[in-house]
Amino acid sequence: MTVDKTPGSVVLAWTPWVVMTVVAATDVIAGPDVGFLPLVSLGPAFASLVGGWRRTALIGVMALVLTVALGLYDGLFDGRRGLTACLSVTGVTGVGLAAAVIRGRREAELASVRSIAESAQRVLLRPVPLTVGPLRMAVSYTSAIAEARIGGDLYEVVASRYGVRVIVGDVQGKGLAAVETAAVVLGAFREAAHDEPDIVELGERLERSLSRELEDEKFVTAVLAEIRTGDEAVFLNFGHPAPMVVRADGTVDFPEPSSYAPPLGLGMHGTEGPQPYRVMFVPGDQLLLYTDGVTEARDENDVFYPLAQRAWLLDEPDVHRALEALREDLSEHAVGPPHDDAAMLLLRHQGGPADGGPRKPR
Repeated sequence: MTVDKTPGSVVLAWTPWVVMTVVAATDVIAGPDVGFLPLVSLGPAFASLVGGWRRTALIGVMALVLTVALGLYDGLFDGRRGLTACLSVTGVTGVGLAAAVIRGRREAELASVRSIAESAQRVLLRPVPLTVGPLRMAVSYTSAIAEARIGGDLYEVVASRYGVRVIVGDVQGKGLAAVETAAVVLGAFREAAHDEPDIVELGERLERSLSRELEDEKFVTAVLAEIRTGDEAVFLNFGHPAPMVVRADGTVDFPEPSSYAPPLGLGMHGTEGPQPYRVMFVPGDQLLLYTDGVTEARDENDVFYPLAQRAWLLDEPDVHRALEALREDLSEHAVGPPHDDAAMLLLRHQGGPADGGPRKPR
């Protein structure tokens, strides 16, 4: 079992020895009339909080030996006090052993669950390619669920013969149900991105796939992006926050569609699907796709995260350090643990062809 090296655990690891030493010293100095001897049982009690059952048993045996030695020194075995103290130490040690065994099993189960979650993360949210054609990319994901690596936000980049295709989305709800829905969306996108020549047809295929799977009016907000030529990006927006485009000169734009379409999962209810819209995207520009866990993060004054005002953080030459700087700033802005998943995908246009092929000499 891995030993926890955190400061709190180190203190607890030494506490049994310190307690037994203090009790023994007090008993010797103050004499048997103080009645401290049964407190030696605190040693195995604290031992059961950190470490395994072997350590608890060892400290329990040491506590019992110490109790017997002090009882003989104080002459407590002439009456019941010595035996009572020994029974107290033995009983607490037994309970501590049971607690240590149960805790050890739970820690092993938790380690197994974490291992499975990490495997699921690698399958569900695969690392995005570092470079596709003229694009340099970086991704950041923060789950709102403590100890979790994945949640209801999703992202993917596919280099297809029709151009570089990207999706960033946010599943309604949290927990395993949201993860399952995210898996459905990503699976459908990874397949359709290679098959559908038009981004509208790609969106329709995602809608059909999700409508077959979702129940109880569940939905997924998402934005699709396609970069096929060297000077523009095409978007489909399914009720998702508008992407942020940072121009080479530092100006910031949030291009929005003429009208927002319903989220994925609701489009088959007789409503009109999203209309594609084109945005200039040239060398030197940056495109940030994100979920509402970014823009809805609040500080101590209940102020939302000012994403547009923080766009200068992306000036860092390395795309990964640029996104990390933005993530750290977002974390400092928010109060306490995150209340929602937050995903960010940054694409930086370096110049060259956008079809995933080799870059032409400049």
